[in-house]
Amino acid sequence: MLTDTQDLDTQCPCGSGKPFVFCCEPAISGRKPAATAEALMRSRYTAFAIGAVDYLVQTTAAAKRSPQDAELLAEQTQITTWTGLEIVTTEAGQTNDETGLVEFKAAFESPEGGAILHERSRFERESGLWVYLDGEVELIPS
Repeated sequence: MLTDTQDLDTQCPCGSGKPFVFCCEPAISGRKPAATAEALMRSRYTAFAIGAVDYLVQTTAAAKRSPQDAELLAEQTQITTWTGLEIVTTEAGQTNDETGLVEFKAAFESPEGGAILHERSRFERESGLWVYLDGEVELIPS
């Protein structure tokens, strides 16, 4: 888990090429909300990679949350190592939009082996902030 947010040499797990402290950390820490659906998607990928379970719950649409989410996410983040993110396409989801779609491929390793999560995620604004709504998911063994 990334612990020193002032380390300018620590690249963000989302693959942007930027230091974590200037990329996804401000959203995950709550200092600066994600400005676009893609930025939220990248920050959620990073949250999965570093185990920021509270952020994952908070950035899921309220209607899609369930009481056991935090426990399930904590278990998942402990056994999964996320190894790469590729943004395939984005539709809407900009600063003035109310909805957006981000298609991505995220590579990971788990006790069952490696795979790629290919998802078309839908995002919407809730109280002015971007949240994850749902997605069409395909798991591709690697």
